[in-house]
Amino acid sequence: MKSLVSFLNVWVLLICLSTNSADVQAQNANSVGAIGVQDRDYWVNTLYKIVNPVVKNMAAGTLKQNLPLEKGPGYSLNVTKVTYMEAVGRTMVGLAPWLALPEENSKEGALRKQIIADLLKGLPNTVNPAHPDYLNFTTEQQPIVDAAFMAQAFLRAPAQLWQPLDTLTKQRFIAEFKSLRTRKPSYSNWLLFSGITEAFLLKIGQQADPFRMDMAYRKMKEWYVGDGYYKDGEKFAMDYYNSFVIQGMMVDMTAIMAERRMIAVAEYEEALKRMIRFAELQERMISPEGTYPVIGRSLTYRIGAFQALAQVALMEKLPKAVLPAQVRCALTKVMQNQFEAAGTFTADGWLQLGFAGHQPEIADTYTSTGSLYLCTVGFLPLGLPANNPFWSRPAADWTSKKAWSGQSTKKDYHVDY
Repeated sequence: MKSLVSFLNVWVLLICLSTNSADVQAQNANSVGAIGVQDRDYWVNTLYKIVNPVVKNMAAGTLKQNLPLEKGPGYSLNVTKVTYMEAVGRTMVGLAPWLALPEENSKEGALRKQIIADLLKGLPNTVNPAHPDYLNFTTEQQPIVDAAFMAQAFLRAPAQLWQPLDTLTKQRFIAEFKSLRTRKPSYSNWLLFSGITEAFLLKIGQQADPFRMDMAYRKMKEWYVGDGYYKDGEKFAMDYYNSFVIQGMMVDMTAIMAERRMIAVAEYEEALKRMIRFAELQERMISPEGTYPVIGRSLTYRIGAFQALAQVALMEKLPKAVLPAQVRCALTKVMQNQFEAAGTFTADGWLQLGFAGHQPEIADTYTSTGSLYLCTVGFLPLGLPANNPFWSRPAADWTSKKAWSGQSTKKDYHVDY
């Protein structure tokens, strides 16, 4: 009888241990899953903090009244003619994929709905010559750049940002985009600005200038130097313009050109493969601490330097060896390093010149407050729903963090395409 009691006691103990173990495993799984939720919340809240002053003032018709006019040393442009369009175009282009998600009854869904409403209220003012917030498309060179970011935003979220606009506003945007043809772009990545604007016009059934698209496409192919990198014009520059502009606009433009049979589909696929390779290299550039090399111009665009990596993640085209979760974790750490640095924002919430904090000395001669909002393109993966593996998978170390901590690390080789 004693042996039977002992057996039963042991049996009950084993059941309890098994149950406790299962509970612990479930708790651990929930905790790991929560990390992705926390990361997404952090991205959403940070992006909202960045863009809210812009979109709120657009909706109120007070953008020109309230946007600060901080300028880099030796600033060489006419700031009041260009900085407002910079703020609008660069805010929109990074927001667009997130705004393109389906409506949902959640706190995040409410934020998206609010931002869309603010933009749709403000956008008509930007092309209304009688409104104080009317943007300058017709003089200066800089509008070639920021009209392109607006056009790219319309391409990324047509149902949310373009289609709901009234007929007159659409006609005005089309006329303003066409007015850019009075100026030629610089012989550099600027060719893509003209190209993507014309690609948008083509996409919506307007008469487009095929030469501007073809010129951008042919020159970028000519300027490809290998292993995922393009030159920015005749000379190679070791900076982040492959990510700020070249890779993403090349892929988005050639997608439309291939769709309209201006080029072969294989040409688009080649551009995409090159961006994927470049993104793979970008992921490796993020240090274990979530920093990256302080090289080249336009560093005040902050995490916008990782648009190519962000866009490849958004397209779900990351190389097999690069887990979406490791990209999420790496970019989250970079964001924390940059946007939590003291001095990043004014007391009113506007971005200030700097890389990690307020560092006006690092700004370029073409950089003003409006320029800084290109940082939004680092947030493109918010266009993936919360249940996507990018957000739902457990936290993962990125390549440099693995390598510098003695973990198994994939070797890297150049590519021939």
